[in-house]
Amino acid sequence: MTARDRFTVVGRQTDCHVYEGDGTRPIAEENMRVRYVPGRVHFPEEIGRWRREIEEEQAAKEAAGEPHRWNNPRFAVERLTVSRTHTAEEPVATLTLRDADYYDFMTTSMNLDRMKSDGQTLREQYIDGKDPLEAEPFMFCSFGVNVAVETGKDKKMVISHRSSRVAGHNKSKWNSSANEGLARNHDLSPDGRVSLHAVARRAMREELAVYESDEVDLELLGFGLDVRNNQWAAFFRAVLTDLTEEELRARWSRGIEDKWEHDRHAFVPADPESVLRFLRDEPAENWTPCAPALFYLSLVRAAVRAQDNDPAARFEVEAIERRVVRELDDE
Repeated sequence: MTARDRFTVVGRQTDCHVYEGDGTRPIAEENMRVRYVPGRVHFPEEIGRWRREIEEEQAAKEAAGEPHRWNNPRFAVERLTVSRTHTAEEPVATLTLRDADYYDFMTTSMNLDRMKSDGQTLREQYIDGKDPLEAEPFMFCSFGVNVAVETGKDKKMVISHRSSRVAGHNKSKWNSSANEGLARNHDLSPDGRVSLHAVARRAMREELAVYESDEVDLELLGFGLDVRNNQWAAFFRAVLTDLTEEELRARWSRGIEDKWEHDRHAFVPADPESVLRFLRDEPAENWTPCAPALFYLSLVRAAVRAQDNDPAARFEVEAIERRVVRELDDE
């Protein structure tokens, strides 16, 4: 495991390192800069053979009419840097991306513990005992945009449960309300621009049937690193100003683009006590690595906004968390 600290909530240490953001202030959309550098990532020879094996295996499954993985074009993360503006010291983030695809992701992120011919795993060679932020770009062939969604009218937090049909390590686990991996065919504009805020809106449209015509209060809260699976995540909070649980569920009954990605949703009152109890009562192994951090930061952001953007409001959430943990100790 890396030396990076890991986010802790309701007495549990997660496999998420919060790289930027504490929920007290967002990264403004104009301060989120994405640089796209055309050019594929390059693998060492042996890892390149792993990728060819995956490509051949998936092609054989497709030819046989069996379930297979579609090799959609993706991005690899070359670097993520965060700085501050000169006067107001507001956060400014720069994400640099290169070309990758889904088979590249399968080759690395889904094979971190596969033994190489030299007796080392990818995790041992590129992650353990090293700064994960300095890993080679081919080790980061996925970037996830995760959204914590609240309904505005009845104030419910949407917590989604990923189905067993999705690929990767996080199937059958509680996750963010909506999430999408950056994809070149969806998120790269003709002039070479990428917007994380647009990806967050796409995630809500495809997974929750929230459309451009819906009023959404959307903020980028920061970034986390899933140190178990070596994947970056952006954390967004979205309040659906004019929608309720009942209205959302009615929409879902009529169909969603990616309805199959989740097998159920929990609508939890969006107050710290209720959400933290939900986090506490669901076993740790039932959560994806970074979802608890996302929901906690969203609670902090709501508390700060309710107190006229006073960052000290984060301590109100901490106090409630301590009470929720003590309840468990008293049982």
